[in-house]
Amino acid sequence: MRPRSLFLKKSCEVFLFFFSCLIVISCSREPNIKNPNSLTIASLADAKRLLPMLASDSASASISGHIFRGLTKYNKNIVLEGDLAESWSISQDGLVITFKLRKDVLWHDGKPFTADDVIFTYNTVINPKVPTPYSSNYGPVKEVKKVDDYTVRVYYNEPFAPSLEAWGMGIIPKHVYEGKVLTTPEINRNPIGSGPYKIKEWVTGQKIVLDAFDKYYEKTPNIQKIITRVIPDTATMFLELKFGGIDYMSLTPAQFKLQAHSSHFDSYFNKFRYPSFSYTYLGFNLLSPLFKDTKVRQAISHAINKKDIITAVLLGYGTDCTGPFPPESWAYNPNVRIFSYNPQKAIELFKEAGWNINSKGILQKDGKPFEFTVITNQGNETRLKTAQIIKEQLKAVGINMNIKVLEWQAMLHDFIDKKKFEVVILGWSLSRDPDIYDIWHSSKTKEGEFNFVSYKNAEVDELLIKGRQVFSIDERKKIYDRIQEILAEEQPYIFLYIPDALPVIHKRFKGVTKAPIGIWHDYIHWYVPKNRLEWYN
Repeated sequence: MRPRSLFLKKSCEVFLFFFSCLIVISCSREPNIKNPNSLTIASLADAKRLLPMLASDSASASISGHIFRGLTKYNKNIVLEGDLAESWSISQDGLVITFKLRKDVLWHDGKPFTADDVIFTYNTVINPKVPTPYSSNYGPVKEVKKVDDYTVRVYYNEPFAPSLEAWGMGIIPKHVYEGKVLTTPEINRNPIGSGPYKIKEWVTGQKIVLDAFDKYYEKTPNIQKIITRVIPDTATMFLELKFGGIDYMSLTPAQFKLQAHSSHFDSYFNKFRYPSFSYTYLGFNLLSPLFKDTKVRQAISHAINKKDIITAVLLGYGTDCTGPFPPESWAYNPNVRIFSYNPQKAIELFKEAGWNINSKGILQKDGKPFEFTVITNQGNETRLKTAQIIKEQLKAVGINMNIKVLEWQAMLHDFIDKKKFEVVILGWSLSRDPDIYDIWHSSKTKEGEFNFVSYKNAEVDELLIKGRQVFSIDERKKIYDRIQEILAEEQPYIFLYIPDALPVIHKRFKGVTKAPIGIWHDYIHWYVPKNRLEWYN
């Protein structure tokens, strides 16, 4: 952060004081809604690239998901069904999938969607010149053939359990992108998809506006526009929500518990709570000499009190995390080794690794103190508070942990991708299939890929491959149980917590229902009644 002048600081304090007064005075008024049939949401960061195979960060992926569609998708009950594919058949040996494509799908430029687009997308994803983290999802594919304009046959070298989910990645049009350099800003800022919304406007660092696509194959969405505003701070985001600047946001636990329970708030917003299919973790750069020793990572895990973090940061809206799957997943292993909060055990493990606490209470080895910097992303209050609590907990065992907060895209591309970090606090939103090859396989450490902590374990590598080749859930569960046991023992991440999802949305939007997959499963059917008096009923 750049230093500010004292004058500017005082001016900001005065502004915030009067602004807070305005909030108190205005809390009984209805939010100012300028565009009733537009849904305005907020993002902590701007998107980077919108082509689906390049949209690897959450800000980009959420926008891309409105613009593009894949062959398959999960329905509200977390069951795979057809999207651009109306049906499919799988050979008895699991090596051939035949997709029958819909014939009523148009691209945003009016051209028809065909098998050529599917094959072009596949060839793009496996192209080594395209920096996508998703290529391994198609690694076992031997060949993709066009049977006719609306039939595609995929041949696999070996059975691939996540195959149907893998084909849920957005398909891109051949006639638009063939021969183009797909990583350029011009391409990624003006995408042509087949989804329910198309790009209208992108003001860098401010907003992205999507218009409903009137020829979308299911139906024209009822909501005319989706506007995503970049608001890199959850406190400001909440103020915008209260006064009509945005219609939807995921609340922080403090906002949900302390600020979203007034009669005024309940009059205008619907609140939801359900377990998120995600987790937050503290990840070590395993290329750093400081964290190569497993005992050091285990010691740090013993020094962290997760229950205190869940209580203080999540206010109870979350659960302890022990591995890469939440309890809602069939792959979850409840019997892994637990590194419970035990500072004395942490000190003993540090000692075994050659680290001792000196007379000043500082952990050191060969005269050098144990000190490192953890990075996390700007605007995420929950992660920052988590870092602050961990800092104090580690101080108790003699560790000095510094905290650096970075703008999202800068953190990803200047620090994470280039492995210029020591420790990071981040989170993963998870696929419903337990395939975690891209995050943990030792081959997935190149720039832009997901194993940026550089984890390497030969047994895990073998199990990750085997887990993709077995269709039986019982057999796959045994595989992923063992992977979780190894990760729990080696602690390349300290798995911190599984937060609850706490979304709120303005009451004028009707048809919003909670399902096992969340609330966004049928958003094209959401609508706003024409009679304003019906909005809040």
